[in-house]
Amino acid sequence: MIITDSGLHVWQASTPERPWDTSRAHTKDPISYEDIRVRMADAGVDRTVLVPPSFAGARNDYSLEAATKYPEQFAVMASVPLNKPEGRQVLEDLKGRLGFLGVRLTFHHEKDESWVRDGTADWFWPLAEKMNIAVMMNAPTNHKEIGEVAQRHPGLRLIFDHMGVKGAKDDKLIVGLANMMELAEHPNIFVKLTLAPICSSEPYPYRNIHLYLRQLIDAFSPHRCFWGSDLSSLLRRSKGTYREAVTMFTEEMDFLSKEDLEWIMGRALAECLPWPVDAKLMSRKAA
Repeated sequence: MIITDSGLHVWQASTPERPWDTSRAHTKDPISYEDIRVRMADAGVDRTVLVPPSFAGARNDYSLEAATKYPEQFAVMASVPLNKPEGRQVLEDLKGRLGFLGVRLTFHHEKDESWVRDGTADWFWPLAEKMNIAVMMNAPTNHKEIGEVAQRHPGLRLIFDHMGVKGAKDDKLIVGLANMMELAEHPNIFVKLTLAPICSSEPYPYRNIHLYLRQLIDAFSPHRCFWGSDLSSLLRRSKGTYREAVTMFTEEMDFLSKEDLEWIMGRALAECLPWPVDAKLMSRKAA
């Protein structure tokens, strides 16, 4: 089984030439892609989709550098400035770049939460569909609007980050997941199971939320659910190790069959983006 993390961040230290927003304490301590490679090896993760962090000013260069250097291990869902006139050109320039698989958008900040509704993002959806690129998004309050986008653009693959919820914990998680599960009727909507551990106040393996995760997976099927970590957020919240983020699914969820796990832990994402598994990686895994 090839295990692929559907999303985590890497970034460098802020410098005068390349300033980051360091207003949040955890952003001051960079996580390099070389560090992630070590953590991946320890956790048994084969490949990772890199998502440029929003605090880094929508810059894609460092993540693309990682994918260029280690194409069998890294690929990138790039950031595109939806609210700027150069956004269209940025997207078109990314097409064909080594490691570029698609776009990741944010609709969960005060500044961008309304962009799905106020017309700011309208130019993007038809262009992304025409370019045949997948779109990941953190949009915990825009389920209805994204469902309408999915209906208008059936060829557009739309992927919700973090199970489509924000701040839902323990028994309240199923309430938060209700809006997400309603979107399962759209065959072009997918869901990332990132940040599942923070939805439980219990210790590993967070059994009190397994039933709710099962309901989400049943709604979308394992073919449209992607395991992932958002590792920097887990570390910041002290929610276990990278290895535990993996084994929570592979060893603790008895309701998932071997075939289910193959899809959830990597195959479904590989087919959706698409990101075929590198032959060298397959050879090393087989050995």
